[in-house]
Amino acid sequence: MRFLAAFALILCLSSTAQAQRAYEGQEAAALRCANTLALTAVTLNRGGLIGGLEKDVLLGITQQILDRHVSGTWRQKRAALAVMRDRRSVEATLKDYRRNAERCLRQFPIN
Repeated sequence: MRFLAAFALILCLSSTAQAQRAYEGQEAAALRCANTLALTAVTLNRGGLIGGLEKDVLLGITQQILDRHVSGTWRQKRAALAVMRDRRSVEATLKDYRRNAERCLRQFPIN
């Protein structure tokens, strides 16, 4: 019984460690682009500036960037996006979108 409890604790600790991951270089840039596209899509949709279809297209692009250009599990990627989202203001992210969206799509192609 103690063995099972210890094994379960080890699994929990290892899955927590796996969920926490630092990204650098190109992967960090891809995460920033994905965050910028996703947050902009949601913000513009909430403001009534784009419709649901346009929002869904941008979110789909975000998913493809993460899938093709960022390693790790989806849990790790979502955790990294949450960290990035929490570090940057909405205004800073929208400025990034205006400056870098086109470059992001060239740098991290999805097709």
